[in-house]
Amino acid sequence: MLLTAGCGAADKPSSKADAVQPAGSGKQLGAYGSDGGSGYGAGSGSGYGEGSGAGPAGGGGQGGTAGKLQVREMANVGSGVADGDGFTLYRFDKDTAKPPKSNCEGDCAKAWPVVPADDASAGAGVDAALLGSVTRADGSKQLTVGGWPVYRYAKDTKAGDALGEGVGGTWHVLGPDGKPAGAGKGAAPGTGTGTGTEMQGHGMESGGGAKEGSQEAAKVALSVRKDARLGNIVQNAEGWTLYRFDKDSAWPMKIGCVDSCTDTWKPAPLVDKTQVSGIDPKLIGSVKRPDGTEQLTIDCWPVYTFTGDKAPGDVNGQGKQNLWWAVTDKGKKAAG
Repeated sequence: MLLTAGCGAADKPSSKADAVQPAGSGKQLGAYGSDGGSGYGAGSGSGYGEGSGAGPAGGGGQGGTAGKLQVREMANVGSGVADGDGFTLYRFDKDTAKPPKSNCEGDCAKAWPVVPADDASAGAGVDAALLGSVTRADGSKQLTVGGWPVYRYAKDTKAGDALGEGVGGTWHVLGPDGKPAGAGKGAAPGTGTGTGTEMQGHGMESGGGAKEGSQEAAKVALSVRKDARLGNIVQNAEGWTLYRFDKDSAWPMKIGCVDSCTDTWKPAPLVDKTQVSGIDPKLIGSVKRPDGTEQLTIDCWPVYTFTGDKAPGDVNGQGKQNLWWAVTDKGKKAAG
């Protein structure tokens, strides 16, 4: 694998927090890079976007009746619907509302447990007229809001968690009207017709304007943005935050995010060092990916954009799975 000068095996991490176990175990990674190769979306292009199976025992995603639905304000999301216990509810862009139909079965339904229609009622902020049900393939009744089938997320372990927002580019917190929460603030829902590999690219043709794999990608600039919580972090020319992954390795450089992982975390294309602002050009490099394409590195770490970021300036990928981190102007992991 191509190494940038100064990124050899003799280099050492600048701090204990930056030390990682070298990648290269040969396992496929799911959308968030967890090492369960048989997870929901690992190598499948399914769009489920999760690679590690159901969440911890006792998590909010483990099922149960909906109870009285409520509307809660969620950071970086907006007004979203929660069940009677305060656990966040979700919708799937590959489902349909007219007519209501669920396209989440099997392993998908393990990661995204369906919410039964039994006992569901409208609380404050929820229009009872929008509540309904759809009959699933097994004959059970699933709750719908505005025609959209409703789910929990297995990795939400406590009331108020919204870890499922943006997973796979197709899962969204449910808004009170059945649309994705925050859709009225510029978050665009997916078409529901993709394969899970056709998501917004944040620098690819559909997300940022540069054609994937083209030489034009080498002309995308980098700059530094002051984030109120994270400090100085790196963004691409369109303002999308760049992230690094703890299961990659910088010493020596190795790639841990492959296959379906790249449906959610898009490898950043190369940049012209003369168009970099606020970052030492000596930190800018490249690494050759297993498919032969070149990926941008900062301080020897491969960097990515996150399809769960809905607008330039978002940092929704920060801390995902405790593996993904915004990149500082020094190439380190942003704290916070």
